[in-house]
Amino acid sequence: MITDQWTPPCNSQCTHKYAALMQIPWRVFCKKGCDADGDTWDECLGECDEMCYKDPVLKDKQWSAYIDRSPGSASYSEECFRACVAGCGYKFDVPAETINQVHSRPPKPPPEEKPAPPATPTTDEMPSTSA
Repeated sequence: MITDQWTPPCNSQCTHKYAALMQIPWRVFCKKGCDADGDTWDECLGECDEMCYKDPVLKDKQWSAYIDRSPGSASYSEECFRACVAGCGYKFDVPAETINQVHSRPPKPPPEEKPAPPATPTTDEMPSTSA
């Protein structure tokens, strides 16, 4: 096939790594890592982080994370990040050992539980006063 002449080597490596039909979404994110605008390995990793994890789109408005275009679930975000990092690795010729050492964003801690409001005292617990 002649198409290898027209595709950058990085994109070809992504196509080879994520060749299975069920891996097409990850192939896309790998190629996005190849085509990232960052000029350094660290900048490329930052772009992968932004692309793969939901963050608020509007400052200080947590609800706006739902309109972010990242994959969504934690496992999909992790797979997206892994694929994108692979693309960055191909782009900057980073050894596989280094790529495997990159850790994704830690999962967000569960929301803190608010303490229960104090119970309203019953009439038996309230001192009786007569006027």
